[in-house]
Amino acid sequence: MSAAVPDGHGPSRSVEIERKFDVEAGTPVPDWIGVQGVAAVSAGEERHLDALYLDTDDLALGRAGVALRRRTGGPDAGWHIKGPLVDGGRTELGWPLSDGDAVPDEVAAEVARWSTEGLSPLARIVNDRTAYALLDADGGVIAEFVDDHVRATDLRGGATREWHEWEVELGPAASSDPTARESFFAAVADAAHAAGARPAGSSSKLARALGR
Repeated sequence: MSAAVPDGHGPSRSVEIERKFDVEAGTPVPDWIGVQGVAAVSAGEERHLDALYLDTDDLALGRAGVALRRRTGGPDAGWHIKGPLVDGGRTELGWPLSDGDAVPDEVAAEVARWSTEGLSPLARIVNDRTAYALLDADGGVIAEFVDDHVRATDLRGGATREWHEWEVELGPAASSDPTARESFFAAVADAAHAAGARPAGSSSKLARALGR
C-alpha cells in the first residue's frame, strides 16, 4: 500500500508486509472474494510507475538490505527508502518528488545511516501496474493486490529483463495478529497458485533487475 501522507515534520512512514508471486503474462487474476475475509474487490486502477534506483559504487545500501529510489507515477510518487527486512516487514520512508534526479538533502541525511559515499544510478524499473483493493465487509482495505508487468535495466551491468508478477500487501484493515496474518497469506498463496502463479524467484524487483 502507499506510504502514509507526510505530516510536514518529516517523511511519510509505513511498514510493507507483502507476498510476491511469479506469473505468466495474461494469466487471469484470482477471484479473491471469500479468501480469508475478503468481501469485495475494487475495480482495477491502472498505474505507470518509473523508478530510478541508486546506490554507492560498492553497493553499501544493497549489502545492508536497503533500497533507495526516485519513482514517478502512482499515488506515492516520490523519493523512497526501503529499510532492511525485520520480522517479515520493511519500513518505507517517503518524501515528495524534487526537481531533477539529485538526491534531496533530507533523503541523503537518512541514507547516511548506512553510507556517506556518493550515490549513482544502479537500475531503472518501469512497471505497468493494475492495482485492486481487497475489502472487508465494512469496506476496509485488508490488502492491495497488484498485477505487474515489469521492464528493468541494470544500469551498471547493461542487462535488460522483463517479467510479470503479482504482489499482495497488507492494508490498514488487516489483522495485527501475526498468526492471523500468516493464515491470510496462506489463503492468498492457495488462491494465487490455483490461478497459475508460482512462488517468486526473487526477493524484490531490484534484486531481479540485477539478476539476483
